[in-house]
Amino acid sequence: MKATTILRKAIMKRRAVVVPGAHDALSARIIEKCGFEAIQVSGYGLAGSVLARPDVGLVQMKDILDMTWNIVQSVGIPVMADIDTGGGNAVNAAWITERLILMGTAGMNIEDQVFPKRCGHMSGKEVIPAEEMAGKIRACAEVRKELDKDFIINARTDIFAAEGLDEAVRRCNLYLKAGADLAFIDGIKTKADIQRAVKEIKGPLSVNLMDAISGMKTELIPIPELAKMRVGRVSIPVASIMVTHKALMTFFTALKASPTGIMAGQTQWVSSFEEYTDFVGLRDYRSMEDRFLPKKQIEEKYHGKKNIVG
Repeated sequence: MKATTILRKAIMKRRAVVVPGAHDALSARIIEKCGFEAIQVSGYGLAGSVLARPDVGLVQMKDILDMTWNIVQSVGIPVMADIDTGGGNAVNAAWITERLILMGTAGMNIEDQVFPKRCGHMSGKEVIPAEEMAGKIRACAEVRKELDKDFIINARTDIFAAEGLDEAVRRCNLYLKAGADLAFIDGIKTKADIQRAVKEIKGPLSVNLMDAISGMKTELIPIPELAKMRVGRVSIPVASIMVTHKALMTFFTALKASPTGIMAGQTQWVSSFEEYTDFVGLRDYRSMEDRFLPKKQIEEKYHGKKNIVG
């Protein structure tokens, strides 16, 4: 079954399928290894990992597409892209949708902010007219119809902070009518808000729990409860970059503070060399060398030794 079909079936069951965000290929593979059934590319995470900058529209679309390609190729589960505002107008958004489908992405998030956009939990957001966003979605939906009818278009509105739930629901229904498969109200606040949105929106709702620890602006609700409420998708977009930041800061702070400049024997900080190289597939590459490279070249390369690692 295609990745797009797998993702569509999961979301349309409205069982609150959890889709963590990955900021690079390694974090994506870790998320997959831990048993999650789908991944989204975290725009917030890309800004941090690629540029060490906030998510305020600084990452170029080419870089977004390149990083998305890396993530898609690194895992076997469906991947949703994050294309921010679609790279421009409806024509730009349609072109990007084509690229995403051809590279094997299972779906995408597109939002109605004014460019340059910013993280949905930051202040100072502005939105474009709803009709303009609907035009972008129609253009993307035409590409989907031509190339892969199961590709998921997740339409995000950032209007909640400025105008509240009524306008957010109106926009979601307009975007669904234009061809979106999934609606996303970023910054929605309470369980009651989510319950009402699920009831009034004419399609599945996506809920953003940020890091699944603080929830930021949205009330943290257990996943089984969201499934009972018939939420379509649960996004946890920023956890991977936040965990990475915390782990690296903690480790290198301790290393710098060590009187000896090392932390001999403190293996709790790191994976072993063998664990890491196994995880990223070194054994598979060595096996390919053994199969395809001339024997003499292998012997010279490794001085007659086999399986140096592991």
